[in-house]
Amino acid sequence: MDSWVRFNAQSQAKERIFRAAQYACTLIGYTLQRGGASAELHKTIRQLEAHLSLTRKLLRLGNSVEALEAAKRAIHLSDGVLKLCLTLSHLNRAMYFACDNILWAGKSGIISSLDQNKWSQRSFRYYLFTLILSLTRDLYELRLLMDREERSKAPKSSSSPRPDDSPVLPTASAWARGRLRLLVAVLYSNPPLLLDLLKNSCDLFIPLDKLGIYPTGPGFVGACGVTSSVLSILTIVHPWLKLKP
Repeated sequence: MDSWVRFNAQSQAKERIFRAAQYACTLIGYTLQRGGASAELHKTIRQLEAHLSLTRKLLRLGNSVEALEAAKRAIHLSDGVLKLCLTLSHLNRAMYFACDNILWAGKSGIISSLDQNKWSQRSFRYYLFTLILSLTRDLYELRLLMDREERSKAPKSSSSPRPDDSPVLPTASAWARGRLRLLVAVLYSNPPLLLDLLKNSCDLFIPLDKLGIYPTGPGFVGACGVTSSVLSILTIVHPWLKLKP
């Protein structure tokens, strides 16, 4: 099991590169269509995108095993919220990869009678649940860090306030500006959390579009896919940028 997980980790960078290329084709195809390019050129881009998608599905064969192993590790976390979010996220990711593997078998002709649209929708639903749980985890960690930063900067006074002291309540705009400055400071000092939050936020629009919940169009989906893929590649090239646990 461990040897398979190590082997699988080595193919992640390749899969991310193919993913960036696939969504770049989506973005280029949308741009060419808007620019009035020839139908033949647009067809070539679409075919290249389809080949890249199929190659990615091949590279993800067996990723369910890694996701299940990650779920087994997450269930031992001491923080209850992180334990719940990460465990459910990894389990949904395992189901997403399993559906994706079945879809690959259908697209490659191994399962000729497969209803590809049904399995594609099922795969994107699991992907959407995974991203929602991952974003919940990101926001929870962001809240913890903001609270910690706020406590560390709170004025410490050993003397009790005098009875005639009247508290000064900040206005709503001043409070909002203070929270915004705190948010920027926390994210600036925690690049792994910032990258994970941006990556998951970009990825969220992909299943929302594919499932018809919030259609944004191929141009926006392509831009989000390229952005999140580049951020993922950064975390592979620089492991310290990967959010842990």
